[in-house]
Amino acid sequence: MHDIEQSDLIVERARSHAGGRSSVPTAHPQIDEPAWMEQAPGRWWVIHTRARNEKAVAAALERCRIRYYLPLIGVRHTYAKAKVTFRLPLFPGYLFLCGNEDERDVAWRTNRVANVLEVEDQEQLRAELTQVYRVVESGEAVALYPALRAGQRCRVTDGPLRDLEGVVIRHGRQWRMYLSVTMLGQSAIVEVDAARLEAID
Repeated sequence: MHDIEQSDLIVERARSHAGGRSSVPTAHPQIDEPAWMEQAPGRWWVIHTRARNEKAVAAALERCRIRYYLPLIGVRHTYAKAKVTFRLPLFPGYLFLCGNEDERDVAWRTNRVANVLEVEDQEQLRAELTQVYRVVESGEAVALYPALRAGQRCRVTDGPLRDLEGVVIRHGRQWRMYLSVTMLGQSAIVEVDAARLEAID
């Protein structure tokens, strides 16, 4: 699997067999149900990817037959009166790998990973991922809402303002981004959907 569309297909295939599948899927390492999530051998690791590299890392793990979980949800945007639905990570910048240290190192070698986080409480993470799975598979509306804080520098991830960077502030239920021109000592302000923002480390 080499591109975003094929990576999405992993999840779609998993969902299409929801009615009569065994507890351990054999077609794909993408963990697609809580029973396997609880029984999967190995340790869980939290993979922090570089910006917009979640699906590329997942595809690399897929090729190596390494178990992982990348929860994706549909997000609809309107461009020039046309509605387009994207499948985006529920947790931008993160996916979950289940395996040993050698399999963890495969993720590192993609050069698309910023950090790998140790998981001390394995049972807690399994329980939490099981809940995430249930929410994603329920078909209920799920909001992408990154952990933003006022004064944080962020980047717009998609839409007509994609790749713009600035400092965000909270205004009621909305987030506003300051776009500064340092030489002028002035800033423009634009409202941005929190789902389209990622924090810049």
